[in-house]
Amino acid sequence: MGKTYARMDGRLRTFIEAQPMFFTATSPLDAEGTVNLSPKGVSGSFAVLDELRVAYLDFAGSTAETVAHLRENGRITLMWCAFQGPPNIVRVHGRGEPVFRDDPRFPELLARFDGVDPSRHGLRAIIVVTAELIRDTCGYGVPFMRYDEDRPLHGQRFAREDDASLSAYFEKKEHVATSIDGLPGLPLPLPVMPPAS
Repeated sequence: MGKTYARMDGRLRTFIEAQPMFFTATSPLDAEGTVNLSPKGVSGSFAVLDELRVAYLDFAGSTAETVAHLRENGRITLMWCAFQGPPNIVRVHGRGEPVFRDDPRFPELLARFDGVDPSRHGLRAIIVVTAELIRDTCGYGVPFMRYDEDRPLHGQRFAREDDASLSAYFEKKEHVATSIDGLPGLPLPLPVMPPAS
């Protein structure tokens, strides 16, 4: 059954890094607010930073609920499921922070993601999560599913955007600068992407 871990290393880290997708869950403090659950799966957009911290690239989308919730309260849960091999589910409960393009830490963090071209996906921020509770469970109810490949559509859609047009795209979306529940979301206009180091 379930086990609690002090850190993400060894077999646990290997499992997390091998999964082609994961899920993020956040919510506002308001009990009537909207809980958000998002799938993440662009290859190369996730990194284990150390035994207690992970990060992922926050790409262009039509809302910014995760960013808004993290700016308000920092609570986040990440979940990985084994769709192949032995059954397993891993959850990391922790505190998350969006690191925006104009943050001095951004270039150093971005250098940790060498398996993906972020310019093709409209990179908005890097989400850094510090684990407070790490658990796995059996995953007996998770079905077998096969991973074939990433869908190319997201990269095809946002590769044609530059910083100015991407910012204009976000400004037209109702729930990017402000969440569904009225919380501050992505700061706009979008800061210019720092040069690659």
